[in-house]
Amino acid sequence: MSSNLSRPAVELMTGNLLTPEQTAALQAWARGVVHLSHGQERHGGWGFGMAVRTYRGDFAPTGQFGCDGGAGTTTYGDPDNQFVGILLTQTGMSTPDSGRAIHDSWTILYQAIDD
Repeated sequence: MSSNLSRPAVELMTGNLLTPEQTAALQAWARGVVHLSHGQERHGGWGFGMAVRTYRGDFAPTGQFGCDGGAGTTTYGDPDNQFVGILLTQTGMSTPDSGRAIHDSWTILYQAIDD
């Protein structure tokens, strides 16, 4: 028995599963907490337990998937650039500084990609 997930299973898990109504609710929520999250969770979609990037609004390409944690952690996979990034700060998300640290770490990571 193989322990690998099939490509269709991975595509389903990392694709946007939200309805248009759920997408509108997510966008409204994200606008309401941007002062704490510095724009985190503004990805456009949600897959199987993770955020899914459905539009390009900054450095990350569409198709990026992962999650930001309330303790200042972040992890995302990027199939286009073939990498996974993980940041474990353990600072909590009680101030905008934590969200900025997460955002800055991803900015640095993407700037380091050598095309």
